[in-house]
Amino acid sequence: MTVRKIRPIRDHVIVVDMEFGEQRTPGGIIIVDDDGKQHGIKPRWAKVYAVGPEQENVKAGDWIFIEHGRWTRGFNFEREDGSVYTLRRVDTEAIMMSSDKKPEDVYTAAEI
Repeated sequence: MTVRKIRPIRDHVIVVDMEFGEQRTPGGIIIVDDDGKQHGIKPRWAKVYAVGPEQENVKAGDWIFIEHGRWTRGFNFEREDGSVYTLRRVDTEAIMMSSDKKPEDVYTAAEI
């Protein structure tokens, strides 16, 4: 489907670029893709794609750290320029922190 614009309502937050696959630390340690397994329960970073008009804590372009599982299943859509994104809606109560830049280390300290 081609979408011209996504506009969340109220204080909803829509994200892209959520990290799910295998990860590598700066020191070379490989963190396997463990999504869907009991030990894969962990918070994740995602980039804010769009926010509703009542959202005051984050803005489009921010990176947010979200409690595990507090997002919807992703859906893909194609924009007019042909780029495809996977979007998810985040539970705003589950946003633990935000950053204006993408974190270099997407893993948590408990995983090392």
